[in-house]
Amino acid sequence: MREARREQLIDATIRSIARHGIGDTTMSTITDIAGLSVGLVNFHFESKQKLFRETLLFLAREHDEHWRRAHRRAGLSAADRLLAVADAHFDRRICKRRKLAVWYAFFGAAGRRSEYRALVDEIDNERLAVSVGLCEEIIAEGDYPRVPADVIARTLEGLYDGLWLNILMAPDQFDRRSGRQQVRAYLHGVFPGHFPCPAF
Repeated sequence: MREARREQLIDATIRSIARHGIGDTTMSTITDIAGLSVGLVNFHFESKQKLFRETLLFLAREHDEHWRRAHRRAGLSAADRLLAVADAHFDRRICKRRKLAVWYAFFGAAGRRSEYRALVDEIDNERLAVSVGLCEEIIAEGDYPRVPADVIARTLEGLYDGLWLNILMAPDQFDRRSGRQQVRAYLHGVFPGHFPCPAF
């Protein structure tokens, strides 16, 4: 029951931030959505700021678990595993507009940006390291000597962020499918022997 209440409050925080923004999200907006009392929020999280931190960590861990699962289930080739990591960013459980709104709300909060960034740096760095390793395998297999693995992996991270922002800001023009296709087009351009050109 305790864990269910915590998840209920985190979900309400996500919905409130997506609806009102981080600055206008209060204990009242959260409890109104959750249908719970402010006292219960304080019991589980002690303060709004702690609830915010736990909400960000929840999203980061959810994303982390999802791409790791996809990576484990992918084929044996480095290309299959790299594509699984990429596609995981656009899964419907992860790439929801309200969740994207919350990610950008946290990192747009100038006063606490460095604090929020520090919470997820380790998780992000582990994913980057996996991607770098996979790119190194592909480079070795395909004889792409001029392609630096770390630059490719960092560019992929930038693509994920940019495409998420496009999906959030212009949903009539961008969606999960187009995000996957654009990542595939980039990978085809860099590693043409390993990734076919996608059909648009």
